[in-house]
Amino acid sequence: MSLHSYTVKSENPENPEGLIIFLHGWGANCEDLTFLAPMLRLPNYWFEFPEAPFPHPQVPGGRAWYALETQEYEGIEESREKLIDWLNAIAQTTGIPPQRTILGGFSQGGAMTFDVGRTMGFAGLIVLSGYLHFKPEPQQTPLPPILMAHGKQDMVVPLGAAHQARDSFQKLGATVEYHEYNMGHEICPDILGLIQSFVIKTLPNNH
Repeated sequence: MSLHSYTVKSENPENPEGLIIFLHGWGANCEDLTFLAPMLRLPNYWFEFPEAPFPHPQVPGGRAWYALETQEYEGIEESREKLIDWLNAIAQTTGIPPQRTILGGFSQGGAMTFDVGRTMGFAGLIVLSGYLHFKPEPQQTPLPPILMAHGKQDMVVPLGAAHQARDSFQKLGATVEYHEYNMGHEICPDILGLIQSFVIKTLPNNH
């Protein structure tokens, strides 16, 4: 597989309840969101944390899904292709199909989640402090349910960007569960319970 990733297998690796994938933000790496695995208290789920393909221009050890220095989003096409290939491969590796998979991301990882996740048949999407780098269009396949959370004091990705993403997907018929918190560009403890509930609701134990 073309992308490096950090894996946290379920306590029952022979029969996991589902697969949860989180995409890190700009300047972070595959270990940045691994704290979510134990803190979500979902021991029967398999977690994957893939790493973006490009080195960050300023942060040593940091990675990027695409360039944010200019409006061209250089690298986005290559990143999209690599991520789709990796997602298809991880389904084969784990044996967990897309309909038992939730794709999530933080910030730029959230933007990639919106972009790639809307067409791949996933059970649900989780976007934390995210935004859109494209204009969603009507599509043939049904849109998955989406959980969104954003900070009211986010100085990196403005609240308006979250509202735009929420409204765009709602207009296309997606079910969007949207929450705002008194926080900046971060993941506050309340969001952990939100994610846990969304996962259990979206991937009921009936497979």
